[in-house]
Order: sequence, then structure tokens, then C-alpha cells
Amino acid sequence: MANTLETEVARRRTFAIISHPDAGKTTLTEKLLLFGGAIQLAGEVKAKKNRTQSRSDWMKIERERGISVVTSVMTFEYGGNIYNLLDTPGHEDFADDTYRTLTAVDSAIMVIDAARGIEPRTLKLFEVCRLRDIPIITFVNKMDRESRDPFEILDEVEEKLALDTAPVTWPIGRARTFAGTHHLAQNAVRRADTEVERTPVNGPEAESAAGLLPENEREAFIEEVNLAREACRPFDREAYLEGHLTPVFFGSALRNYGVRDLIDALAAHAPRPRAQEADTRRVEASEPGMTAFVFKIQANMDPNHRDRIAFARVCSGTLSRGMKAKLVRTGKAVTLSAPQFFFAHQRQTADSAYAGDVVGIPNHGTLRIGDTLTDGEALVFRGVPNFAPEILRRVRLMDAMKGKKLSEALGQMAEEGVVQLFIPEDGSPSIVGVVGALQLDVLKARLEAEYALPVDFETARFSVCRWISSDDRAALEGFLAKHRSAIARDLDGDPVFLAENGFSLNYEAERAPAITFEAVKDYQVTARKAA
Repeated sequence: MANTLETEVARRRTFAIISHPDAGKTTLTEKLLLFGGAIQLAGEVKAKKNRTQSRSDWMKIERERGISVVTSVMTFEYGGNIYNLLDTPGHEDFADDTYRTLTAVDSAIMVIDAARGIEPRTLKLFEVCRLRDIPIITFVNKMDRESRDPFEILDEVEEKLALDTAPVTWPIGRARTFAGTHHLAQNAVRRADTEVERTPVNGPEAESAAGLLPENEREAFIEEVNLAREACRPFDREAYLEGHLTPVFFGSALRNYGVRDLIDALAAHAPRPRAQEADTRRVEASEPGMTAFVFKIQANMDPNHRDRIAFARVCSGTLSRGMKAKLVRTGKAVTLSAPQFFFAHQRQTADSAYAGDVVGIPNHGTLRIGDTLTDGEALVFRGVPNFAPEILRRVRLMDAMKGKKLSEALGQMAEEGVVQLFIPEDGSPSIVGVVGALQLDVLKARLEAEYALPVDFETARFSVCRWISSDDRAALEGFLAKHRSAIARDLDGDPVFLAENGFSLNYEAERAPAITFEAVKDYQVTARKAA
């Protein structure tokens, strides 16, 4: 059994794809799935009505706007390895969902637009990866279009991200003359117009390398390859795993070029499931005891059945169909009767899942984001955060008779992480909080589509909120009583202070030194208090 567990864990690669919107992330996701045999035809992201829609963007609003607004989880097999791919939202309004997703992966692919280079969203996501020491492979996409000089892109990565670069492949031409890539270490060429393996060459000046280009571009290409070999760092796997260096690949996801190099690099170099930090100890992936944590809740993936799926990252041991697991937050046992592997919205029952796997657990509100499941041990995994929202709104219901239904729907949306829900202590209407305005559009669309609840939003008199706590219980109770009209409770019942603006928040904080005002709430802390 131990050997089986070790073998299965070693086969797992759990990774996310991060990028600025429109860099080609969703297209790359689909082409990786195509290589893995998960789909027979990759949909075009900018599909017209009569073409296949993106397989990873399964929600209606995603298909209509051509963007990813929720994290999709996809499991597939390629070359003897099991890949768990998490396609994160590219839009900055869904930063909290992306951050929680990155707690569940061991590595990441960073997609960069060859014409635009490092963009603001890419920079922010990279900073999150750096905080968690997540190794990154870089894919410079859209080389078949007008693009910047490859050396410029490498310099920008090193300058803006403070990350060493090691180009593994080098583009043969750009835009209309893009003809393939030259593997710098192997001195081999893979042509863009064929699926055959790399062809060994004597050097960049070979007919099967520079000869693929127009005569006026050949000399420049030869100089570039020679300079890249001499001036750029060679790939160092140890530096990559430590998060100090990124191997760089060039290609075009739309033309399905460079994707094979990328997935081969994941197999060869990406880390197997890593140890995870819990509140009491460090949990190794090869341990026999089952542990897992919930990083995402998704409701109504099948609106006909009103289902609720908790996505859990298995951290150690084997999660088996039908087993009973301890929900540490409540101390109660939960039967995992039908764990599932996902390919976007399609699913398959999982008889067994191992460390590194991401499984969906159907439930009816029992599980929440940040929950830890174990086979008995009382530990809680760290680092699943909840951020203070930047926009606060009251929900206005078109049909006042459906108030109870709205309360239930908002509660479910809050458990899922679509919005945060705050219930004022003074009995006034509930307030929803979001990071970005697009989340309100998603909430409105889903309430109407999934619950038949047309709603609109009204500006609340508050614009800032903070979780409050204190080691002095009397001081906390006194603050709550004095500011009752500005106090609300979140989904877990924790107190939240609502302020009209930043000045008001700072004023109250200065007057109440015994009270701690927090902009980030760690699920681990809440779970441990409950347990």
C-alpha cells in the first residue's frame, strides 16, 4: 500500500495558469486538455454562435463575455502522469478567488502576451506566487503575431519580477514568418507546421533551422540564438523549484504550437505534490493519513439539481469513495459518498484520490471555504484568506414577497465566495461586499438565472469594512454596544465594523486601541476557534 501511495503521489502535477486578461490563458488551457485527450476539439475562445464554445468557461456569463470569472478544475492524464489543472479568473475583480486557488497548487504557468509583455494583472499574480514560493514556467504566447524582441521580454521579466530567466526554446522568426522553435540545450528544431518530434541540427545556421526563414531574417536569427546561448542562464531545476528562476518557452497557443514543449516541461521539472503547512505541524504528501482542505465552493453547476460542490485539495494519504472524514471545524464526521473528478462542468466519480488531486465533494452547505478534512487528526491547514471587500452594496429585490428566498440565495453565494455577506446588528437590510464591480454583475446574473430573482443594487452608506477582535472581552463588548449601528456579522458570525470612509475608520481605531481591525481574515483562525 505504501508503495502504491508513493507511486501515485509521484505521478501528480497540480498547477494553475495565470495571466493578464487576453494573454491567451483560456486558449492554452484548452490546448493542454487536447493533448491530454480530455476533449476531441478545442473550442475557439472568440467563438461565433455556430462554433464550439470554450470548454473551461462553462458559466453563461463567461461564454457571453469571453472571460473566465470562476476557477475551473480539470483533471487529465498525459504521458503516464495525472495533471490537475486549475484555470483561474484572469480579471482583477476576482482576485480573492484566484488567491484561494493558488493555495491549492504546487506550480504555475505564467502566460505572457509577446506584444505586451508583463502587464499589471500578471505582476500581481506573480507576487502571490512568490509569497507562496510557487515555481513558475513562463510561456510567451502569440509569437505568430506582431511581437516584441524576445530579449526585451526576458529583460522585462527579470526587471519587473526580480526573477532569473532561462530560455529553453527560441523562436524561429516572428509574426508571419514564425516557423518554429530552436531548443537551445538540445540543439534541435520543432517546426510550427508539423506535429513531429524535434529534428536535431548542427546549429542555428542549419537549413532546417535558419533555412525556414526568409533570407533577410536568417542572419539575425543565427545571432540571436548564439547570443541567447552565451548570455542567458542555463536552466537550473533547483533554482526553478526554489522560485528564483523561470524556464521560458515561446509559442502560439491558438496554433497549438509550443504546447507539447510546455506539458513535457511540467512532467519533467514541475514539483510533485508538496508538503502543506497546518497549524500544528507540516503535513507530508506521502503520509498514509488522509488530509484535505476546501479552497472553493461552487453552487448550481447543474441548475436542475441545485447541487453544491466543495473543491478540496488532497494533501496526504488516500481519499476513498464512501470513507468517513472528520470536519475539523465542527468535529463531526462527513461521509464522502461520491467524490468527483472534474473536466470543467463534466464530472466523473472518483473511487480514489491521492495527494495532489483536486476532487469535488457534493454537499448541502456542510462544507465551507477553508474547511479541513482528515481521517481523525485535529489539524487545520493555513493560508486560505478572506479579504475585506472594496465595494459594499445593499441588494434591492424587485419582488418583496421573495425576501426569504433572497436571503437563502445570498447565503449560498456567500458560502461559495462569489460575494461576502454582512448582516447588520441593527436589523437593517443585508449588505454584500465584493472586490470588483464585475462581481456584482456576476451576482445579478446568477441570482436571476439560477434562483429566478431579478435584483438591483443600492449604494450603502458604508464604503469600508474591517473584522474586529480583542484580547479584552469587555473592551470588545463595549465597542460593539457603542457602535451597534455600524456593526454587522459575517457568514461565520464574526463581528465586522462598517465605516463610511477611511478617515472614519482610522478615527475609531485610534479611539479604541484595545480593538484590532483586520483587512484579511484567515479561515484557519476561524476554523480553529470553532473546533
